[in-house]
Amino acid sequence: MKRLPLATLAVALLLSACTGGAQDPGPSDPSAAAPSASASKELTVVVHESFSLPDDLKAAFEEQTGYRVTYLTQDASIALVNQLVLTKDAPLGDAVYGIDNTSSARAVAEGVLADYLSPALTDPVPGLEPQPGLTPIDFGDVCINADVAWFEEKGLALPVTLDDLARPEYKDLLVVTSPASSSPGLAFLAATIGVKGEGWVDYWKSLEANGLKVASGWTEAYYTDFSGADGKGPRPLVLSYASSPAYTVTDGATTTTALPETCFRQVEYAGVLAGAENEAGARAFVDFLASPEVQAAIPGDMYMYPALATAELPEEWAAFAPVPAAPIELSAEELGANRDAWLLQWTDEIG
Repeated sequence: MKRLPLATLAVALLLSACTGGAQDPGPSDPSAAAPSASASKELTVVVHESFSLPDDLKAAFEEQTGYRVTYLTQDASIALVNQLVLTKDAPLGDAVYGIDNTSSARAVAEGVLADYLSPALTDPVPGLEPQPGLTPIDFGDVCINADVAWFEEKGLALPVTLDDLARPEYKDLLVVTSPASSSPGLAFLAATIGVKGEGWVDYWKSLEANGLKVASGWTEAYYTDFSGADGKGPRPLVLSYASSPAYTVTDGATTTTALPETCFRQVEYAGVLAGAENEAGARAFVDFLASPEVQAAIPGDMYMYPALATAELPEEWAAFAPVPAAPIELSAEELGANRDAWLLQWTDEIG
């Protein structure tokens, strides 16, 4: 993947505008470029396991702000939010990245976030709305991916819809991840509820009867069970992302494809943790994640679409990872109100 160059000056200008406390100093204020002598220079950022940014970008943030950043890694969004709730009276850190829209309503309701939205995200992708205390940083569409070569070799048409996945010709071909332990799995559960409504349990039972495999996490499903990742897995249908085919390109063509009618829109957010010891630094870090430089790095390093509408995408994405035109969506309010009950029902009936 081609990585865009780091514009250090632009990073400095952006960071200098947003490292203040409750009242942010303007970009011309020299005290904004680094914490004051009495302010904490230690900053802890809680992230999920897929967080990844170029070292030069992280170093630029530390150099321009004077903060020493520790990244505290938790599991996927579900476990991340659970930990934030359990520790809200003694926060794990100052800022958080990786809460997504399948779990964000719980984080908001439990009061784990401070009241801060970053002004740095000046031109968000249409439809990416902030939530209380949460600034959108990136998004991805969780979709069923198919091994194109496998289907061509078998002379079998690719499935198109969720209903197709339960048809007998696709028996024993699909692996998904558990919604109880996997953020993409929870997104797929939401997709089935968005399409099937109250009939979602019956739909899952039809998948189960058709040989569905449920893996605990994405890595196991994609790299062990899926045939399209390295050609060794037995199943040619896997739950992954719309962007995944951009990373299976060989000789100018991708060996996999996403099925757009199965996609659910997943949005990831950053925020300041309530009770943060270094709230000024946490605000600066959220602004940093929303900056054009970080937004440009997100596709190549975190395999997600940037929240900034003007961010440039790698060339492969235009050809092999287009944004689905009409993903399945559920509101954060509906997810928040029903998520735990849905998971309990899924575990009782399917898991």
